[in-house]
Amino acid sequence: MQGNTFERVEEKYLLTNAQYSAMIAGLRGKMQPDLFGRSMVSSIYYDTPDYRLIRSSLDKPDYKEKLRVRAYGTPAETSKVFVELKKKFDGIVYKRRIELPPEQANLLLSGKKTDLDTQITREIQYFIRLYQPEPRVLLSYRRIAFIGAESGLRITFDDDIRFRTSALRLTADNWGQELLSPGMTLMEIKAHGAIPLWLCELLNRNGIYPTSFSKYGTCYRDFIYPQLQQLEKGQHAYA
Repeated sequence: MQGNTFERVEEKYLLTNAQYSAMIAGLRGKMQPDLFGRSMVSSIYYDTPDYRLIRSSLDKPDYKEKLRVRAYGTPAETSKVFVELKKKFDGIVYKRRIELPPEQANLLLSGKKTDLDTQITREIQYFIRLYQPEPRVLLSYRRIAFIGAESGLRITFDDDIRFRTSALRLTADNWGQELLSPGMTLMEIKAHGAIPLWLCELLNRNGIYPTSFSKYGTCYRDFIYPQLQQLEKGQHAYA
């Protein structure tokens, strides 16, 4: 069992094919692939039956939090997955993450009593007792990740982002409805402080500016919420 705590600033950018190519070229000699390099990432997001957490997050409060379990590739029984409690306050992201075998992760996320007793697991258990969340959405995507010489600097590029609201198992194949328009890539810059000047210049030179974007938030706002509205209208029609 391994746990980590992160505190950093995160900025997101939606890139065209041309901007993506320019960024990759501009990173040469400045950054290198991280431990996971190129990988398929799958995450199951936990929420209440009425989607209370993501609805609150979309209102852009000063404080928000979410719970997810993440795998790199398709996990086997001997693999490890990451249970992550992610909080954001005043623009700073705080992430608590623990690495566990899938069976132990499922036990922790079910809210049942476990032998795990760390600061991170206690925070996760408190979150579960407070919200009683359930698996709501699975998001998967292809990711290329880079790390820089500057302390804490990390850049990720995600494409082929897909979601589904059924078969919410990390061991299932990666399939689902596409979230982004064709040819778009989501870039995230993560740093413990200000990003370096060379990176600012690379962004400005290619007309790349931050945007407010959440994979789970976009999934709920653009797909799940309209479906719920249609379902509610249908129920009223037959009332």
